[in-house]
Amino acid sequence: QMSGNQAQLGRGVPCLRCRGTCTGFEPHSWRKICKSCKCSQEEHSLSSELDDDRKIGRLLADSKYSTLTARLKGGDGVRIYKRNRMIVTNPNISGKDPTFDTITYEWAPPGLAQKLAMQYMELIPKELQPVAGTDGALQRRRRLTRQLPLYDQDPAQCRGLAEGEHRLMEEFVKKYKAEALGVGEVALPGQGGGGKDEGTPQDKSIDSSKATESTNGALESTARHYRCETCKQAVPGDCPVVYAERAGYSHQWHPACFVCCHCSEPLVDLIYFWKGGVPWCGRHYCETLRPRCAGCDELIFSEDYQQAEGLAWHKKHFACLECETPLAGKPFALANTSLLCTICSQSKRL
Repeated sequence: QMSGNQAQLGRGVPCLRCRGTCTGFEPHSWRKICKSCKCSQEEHSLSSELDDDRKIGRLLADSKYSTLTARLKGGDGVRIYKRNRMIVTNPNISGKDPTFDTITYEWAPPGLAQKLAMQYMELIPKELQPVAGTDGALQRRRRLTRQLPLYDQDPAQCRGLAEGEHRLMEEFVKKYKAEALGVGEVALPGQGGGGKDEGTPQDKSIDSSKATESTNGALESTARHYRCETCKQAVPGDCPVVYAERAGYSHQWHPACFVCCHCSEPLVDLIYFWKGGVPWCGRHYCETLRPRCAGCDELIFSEDYQQAEGLAWHKKHFACLECETPLAGKPFALANTSLLCTICSQSKRL
């Protein structure tokens, strides 16, 4: 069942998308939407920063990245994400008396000198920089909600699991933590993982235009260049790049190019899942292994589920969005991912 905090998320907060037509969030019994306006909980209110840090802490706990978490005092062994914030203070000398402008980044790559961390931030589009109080910080938290839903890692948050499926999900989570989960590392080219190269670099090439002739007449290279795995463009030696340990340290990405291979969204806090030689966000990685219910948005662990037009549903969730009439074996209409019975579909056209 949902925790009390999750069930209360956004309760009473008007929907941002509906511009006042929704008077407040009214949680649906099993859909992740408001019963009143049909918009997501995310459109009404994001979870608290503490809840976000607990969620990432739970994800990274019991993995090789557990060092990025700390035990929560009085939390019965619960681990919380040690999210790295960065505060930058710049002098403002435009006035008569000098003052200081303070900028707070709600997240920054850990373990870096501030100069290198600032270089990293400057290589990300300004609208995506997680500066406190800006849309960039809001977008980071929205990506966290989309890419790493709590119900993809905690069976206790799922409403669609049948008896006996909790163990299947626990094994699923344990397996992806061991085999796919990773957190990107930021460093200068050639310095990822403490400066170790693994194997033959795919993303380094010799620029033949910069070859010189040796004393015996043979061409001799004078430089070795690093290339981004996504855009294949050269990486300057003095600009930070992102490394993914599961890819090996002969691979690197421009900060703006470290994105999910499926949705092309920047990977929130550099958290990735490695499969097929490319990084995925958590949501889309999980969907390569299990179908996702278009009704409740949870992964399906039953082998007996409903399918239609490339989508999947728990059998008990194959129902009309408006009137909740079960639609198995009945005619229906599908608008985007929303199921409607014929009566509700006709009334929407009127």
